[in-house]
Amino acid sequence: MKQNAFRAALPHTIPIAVGFLFLGMSYGFLMRSKGFSVFYPMLMSFFIFAGSMEFVTVNLLLSAFDPVRGFFLALMVNARHLFYGISMLDKYKNMGWKKFYLIFGMCDESFTINCSVTPPPEVDRGWFMFFVTLLNQIYWVSGATLGALLGYVIRFDTKGIEFVMTALFIVMFLNQWEERKDHRPALTGIGCSLLCLLVFGSERFILPAMALIILCVTYSRKQR
Repeated sequence: MKQNAFRAALPHTIPIAVGFLFLGMSYGFLMRSKGFSVFYPMLMSFFIFAGSMEFVTVNLLLSAFDPVRGFFLALMVNARHLFYGISMLDKYKNMGWKKFYLIFGMCDESFTINCSVTPPPEVDRGWFMFFVTLLNQIYWVSGATLGALLGYVIRFDTKGIEFVMTALFIVMFLNQWEERKDHRPALTGIGCSLLCLLVFGSERFILPAMALIILCVTYSRKQR
């Protein structure tokens, strides 16, 4: 049963492995360039397992201790998981102990596969989702650890490497723009971000912008 589920899950995660290894290595290099040992990116990628938040955490660790700001920043950055979780409630029923790991390890890519792919009839869906989630986390942890290890022996100017996450979100934004005919949510996000950038400045605009985006999108849905 487990072997069949693993074989069924593996092909769906191979494309994700390429992206996760590259982004994970970038994160590992970034952590090493900031003076952290290999254990930081390895353990953070294992326990946090939230790529965008891990990149943000680099600056949080280097700045003044502010747990309240860190909490709300993490909440806003990963707020979309609230909606992911609600949509997966039925799929996670009767999963036993696997349910707890599936909740912890749910990322954008794992959610997409587990939500959209129907495993073969002879494959247990619970084990299929488990291996999709586990493989994706292994890719990310491996990439982050490898990047940090290479950071010990490969010396180069890492200035600007943190832009990799910005580039990733730009590509995701463009893909969503091309796939959807209704561009109002995207334009709402751009408008709210620019407004908060002007009002709060570049250092403090992220939290207000994300809160304002959520309010605007929620209001617009109620009007439909």
